Amino acid sequence: MKQYKQFPQKKFNPIFKKKKNLPKIKPGLDYNLKKIFSSIGIPETQPFKPDPFQIKALSIIENSDCLVTAPTGAGKTWIASEAIGRILKKGGKAWYASPLKALTNSKYIEFSDIFGPENVGILTGDRKEKPEAQIIVGTTEILRNQLYDAMSEGQDIDSNFVILDEAHYLGDIDRGVVWEEVMIYLPPRVPLLMLSATIGNARQIASWLTLIRKRQCIVVDEKKRPVPLFPLFFHPSGTIMPLLSGNKSSGQIYKKVKDFLNNKNNLSLSLPGRLPPFGDILKVLKKYNLLPAIFFLKSRADCDNALNMCEKNLNNDPDKKNHIIQIIENICLHVPHIRKHRQIRHLEQLAVGAHHSGQLPAWKLLIESLMNKGLLDAVFATSTVAAGVNFPARTIVFLNSDRYNGIEFKSLTPTEFHQMTGRAGRRGMDKIGFATAIPGKYMDIKKVSKLINAEPEDVTSQIKINFSMTLNLLLSHTSDQIEELLERSFAAYLLDNGKNSEGHEYLKNDFSRHYRFLIETGYVSQNGQLTEDGIWASQLRVDQPLLIAEGFRKGIFPEDDPNLMAAIIASFVNERETNDRLDKEIVPNKLQKCFKHVTKNLKPFQSLMFERGFGLHPFYIMPAFTMFLWAGEFHSWEKVVAISGMAEGDLAMLILRTADNLRHIIALKNVFPKAAEAALQAVEKILRDPVINLY
Repeated sequence: MKQYKQFPQKKFNPIFKKKKNLPKIKPGLDYNLKKIFSSIGIPETQPFKPDPFQIKALSIIENSDCLVTAPTGAGKTWIASEAIGRILKKGGKAWYASPLKALTNSKYIEFSDIFGPENVGILTGDRKEKPEAQIIVGTTEILRNQLYDAMSEGQDIDSNFVILDEAHYLGDIDRGVVWEEVMIYLPPRVPLLMLSATIGNARQIASWLTLIRKRQCIVVDEKKRPVPLFPLFFHPSGTIMPLLSGNKSSGQIYKKVKDFLNNKNNLSLSLPGRLPPFGDILKVLKKYNLLPAIFFLKSRADCDNALNMCEKNLNNDPDKKNHIIQIIENICLHVPHIRKHRQIRHLEQLAVGAHHSGQLPAWKLLIESLMNKGLLDAVFATSTVAAGVNFPARTIVFLNSDRYNGIEFKSLTPTEFHQMTGRAGRRGMDKIGFATAIPGKYMDIKKVSKLINAEPEDVTSQIKINFSMTLNLLLSHTSDQIEELLERSFAAYLLDNGKNSEGHEYLKNDFSRHYRFLIETGYVSQNGQLTEDGIWASQLRVDQPLLIAEGFRKGIFPEDDPNLMAAIIASFVNERETNDRLDKEIVPNKLQKCFKHVTKNLKPFQSLMFERGFGLHPFYIMPAFTMFLWAGEFHSWEKVVAISGMAEGDLAMLILRTADNLRHIIALKNVFPKAAEAALQAVEKILRDPVINLY
């Protein structure tokens, strides 16, 4: 004991030593920011005057296709609405396609206000309202499916004008194929207006479209942001500095920031593995009028945990608090479950919220509504909020220079970075927007400084052959005609220009591989025509069309039980590796028997697919069990979430995708009436509070 007393305890405490490097945050402002910060505020209201690029695009679309690339919030939707108005005056019809259901719903409301609700319809997987209206707003997949139907019936699509919003989705690894198909299949007589974030090879895309559509496509490229962006650095002491030196276009890091980065003993905002003190950071941002802010964090858990660190950010404005409560109550009228949400208190008392894919659609809509109305000081979000969701802020805050892409963490690309910074600065509400970098373990300041002025990336083709595409094209084309169609793809164009004939042949070979398998399995005849089974299977425009079709051919689906139908289809929808270690005593015997019956009977077909080089879809009983419980109303939502082991948002997505697959089965009512009726009842059972359509 005497030996121990000779050494003070604090010398042995590593946590204590680290705490010495944690500063007390005090608001401070670098003197070089005073002029910039003096411009913070709300711009004077002025009569709307379209920008030159908007006028130019409207002029072009009268006689040509047009690809508009411009920063977020630059006013691309105005071009679309003006062009739609002109079509309506001529008695024509317009189709507005967007990548996200949430965005589609908001455009439906917006266009209904502009053109009258009687003139606007909506088509998504969840909604089908006024499909004969002069203006249709829908998801790009629905537009693609309408083009399939028109081609198979030998008809023309019932539209005189098509708008593809977020056209840079052409390069999306999962869904880009749908955008490319629309561009290839759309009749040249229909003018095409594409609205996109800034992309590097816009003129290359336009050249390809001009070639395949025999109709000139002209690019309108606007680089100017509607609200100027200024990059900042948040020093751990609480002092805000410029991130870049005087001429920010040079990309040179500000000297004081450079000195900080070069100091091996520099201060840190948090201990390793801990989040920074967001309450103190908000205090600094509030002092310098930099709120509201969006904080981009690494994970869902970080977004949720950040809220508890904002206890000092009390909402002391009674009017603001009452407005928040009123909006919450309005959403709770449709989705009562929201009242139980553990983060309600943070909204009402602290004016902060979290937004990520692990949350219910209704909750995310609530956060977006509050942010758009300027009622929240901060939202803590994952990077998914940057793409396609419209709730800007005065300031966006970066804590990492990488993002999770669903598989691994990768460095931010210029496109991803610009999508995030595009949320900084609200048109009509801000004179200037700010992008603030906070130093930390996952923040590479040098990399971020280069991204600020980085040129946008090129969009590449993501077209890939699948069985749904093959079946639908064979409805209206011969195999030779389809090969000619594939030669018109953006992939073929890029490869031809790159003088890589081997890559060009890959698409043809892959189509031939799918085509041969469909012949082998009886969905296509030897002469290249769809068989009866092939015709109805082509209507299954889902991820696993052949497996589901084979289930119908074998008569193994539970056509007399909507709960079981929902459960089995959920196992086709599920793409997550799932822990299937379930106590058999808690899984109803009829579900076990049904699941075993379906998977056992499909196993030979799956094995054949695998032998022929096609992917193997694993079946798990856990998602089926989860959906069975939910469809049968055996437990509360909270209990089903707990049993599933999934986040609320993930379970909601599984339910919504299952409902979408069931709708495709409903469409087969002339061939499989009992199954279609079971699917219809299943959709009604699973789409209820808190997983319902709010609009």
